[in-house]
Formats: sequence, C-alpha cells, structure tokens
Amino acid sequence: MKVIGVIPARYDSVRFPGKPLAPLAGRPMVLHVLAAARGARRLDRVLVATYDARIADVVRGGGGEAVLTSPDAATGTDRLAEAARRVAGDVYVNVQGDEPLMPPENIDLVVETLLASPDREIATIALAAIGEAAARDPNVVKVAVAEDGRALYFSRAAIPYARSGAPAYRKHLGLYAYRAETLSKLGELPPSPLEKVESLEQLRWLEAGWSIWVGDAVADSIGVDTPEDLARAEKILQGRGDRPCGPAPATVQQRLTAEKEVIG
Repeated sequence: MKVIGVIPARYDSVRFPGKPLAPLAGRPMVLHVLAAARGARRLDRVLVATYDARIADVVRGGGGEAVLTSPDAATGTDRLAEAARRVAGDVYVNVQGDEPLMPPENIDLVVETLLASPDREIATIALAAIGEAAARDPNVVKVAVAEDGRALYFSRAAIPYARSGAPAYRKHLGLYAYRAETLSKLGELPPSPLEKVESLEQLRWLEAGWSIWVGDAVADSIGVDTPEDLARAEKILQGRGDRPCGPAPATVQQRLTAEKEVIG
C-alpha cells in the first residue's frame, strides 16, 4: 500500500497573490506545509503540485519534490488528480497548501480513517466540537456526521440547527484521502448545484452518491487566505517555539495550547 501526499499550490490567489511563497518564520509558507507533511508517518512520498515554476523552484531548492501541472486545473482536486496520473500510488492525500500549521498527526489520521475499511473510498477529518461563534462564521466550514462516521452534509451555515442548548458543531478541516481509482473518477464529475450554492467542492461528491468518512482531528489548523491570517500563523509559531530553520518538536498538547491563545 503506497500512500502519496500531494500539496496543491497556486500562485494567483485573489485575496493573497503569491501566498505559497510568502515568508513565514523566515522561510516560504509552502515549505512549512511540506515539513508538516513529511512529519506524517503514514505518507510514503510527498510532492507539491503547482503550475507555477517559481513555486516549483522554491520547493526543489528546499529539498522537496515538485510536479508541474496544467494552469487550467480548476480545483486542488483536479491538480491532485493530474499529479496522480504521473506518480503511481494506492492512496492519495490532499494536503492543503495554505495550512502551514496542520499537525502531521491529522494527516496520519485521515489515512487511517480511509484504511479502516476496504469499502471506504474518501476520508476527511473534523474537530469534534467548536464554539457557536465559529459555527456562525461562513468562513468556517461545518460538517454534519452520521453515527457510523459518514458525512451527511457540509455547509458554511451552522449545522445542525438547534432550538436550545449547545450543539456539537464540527469544524471541517480540508484534508482528504482517496483511493487511487476513486480520485480518477472524481475528476470526471461536473460541478453540482449544491456545490455552486455553498462553494464547497466536496458537495459535488455527495450529490454524485459517494460516501465521505469523517475522522476526529487531534488539533485545529488555520487556513492562510489573507496577510492577516499569515500574521496569526506567525504568532502561533512563535508561541510554540518554532524556529526559522524548521519547526521545533512540539507535542499535540503544546500545539493546542499555543493555537488556542491565538485562535480563541
């Protein structure tokens, strides 16, 4: 069983152009993501998939592997599928290129969630519970999960609805693991109505009848979409003692404590 980690990275973000190369703790952000992925025990190989030669050069200069993909790839999953056609594997993990604080343990967990049964074809992870403020934030994607672990729906709205009390909202973290044959089929699906409404690609898969299995994340992560997000990530790295030359060893509890102080 060969498990390949792929980090899709694009240069032309609308809100933050060039963000994979933005400096974070003394080195480009994409190298932090690469280091986190390399720290995962369940990945046999890690590469960055990008259409931009500048990003590829930085990755290679940092000792990583980069695959140049088509600039026409519409989504990170499309870029992942293109890389998968070049690099043979049994399972592929989509490691978000804008989440430099993703714990390696979460990457291991999404692989283990997928491999828990031979019938599982797509897996992801989520925090077991988040606060109501985050639940109301449309930038935080929530997921409703069945008792057997299948995702029922993803939304930017607060789900499930509750008349009173404190429901256990789950925050979806954008890590995915796919069987190789499943990934190739997902790339053939057209955009779906719910996907267009919510701007969430995973709804395309649910609408097409695929099951997505959800594991419980060990710690949170923040997506870097703006320079302000990058500043938050910098503060978290400083709080947990990471160094410009590379991340200092940190336990999950140390990560949780440092990130809680910044994320709230």
